[in-house]
Amino acid sequence: MPLGASPKRERQYEHIKESALQRGESTDRAEEIAARTVNKERARSGESKTASRISTQDMSSGRRGGLRSHQGAAGPTYDQLYEEAKRRGVRGRSDMNKSQLRSALGKD
Repeated sequence: MPLGASPKRERQYEHIKESALQRGESTDRAEEIAARTVNKERARSGESKTASRISTQDMSSGRRGGLRSHQGAAGPTYDQLYEEAKRRGVRGRSDMNKSQLRSALGKD
């Protein structure tokens, strides 16, 4: 956790980490999931100095988890795939749908 994180965020981190470990994730992966989730929530609530567009405009991690638990693992969102394609310099990304972006990024 970042220095100066609130006790609430510390508890949230530990809870998410323990849940991931109970699901069978490795310790490293559980820590990564917990850190990413808590950092996103910190960004959404204005607790962090910097925040990406996806962190602030995307749906909350709690909402996303709730949707995925009922629909099965849908993987990354279109916006997340698009941002990764943009970072990697994939040509024609603006004309691609979600499945085409997944293929272009090798996430099939």
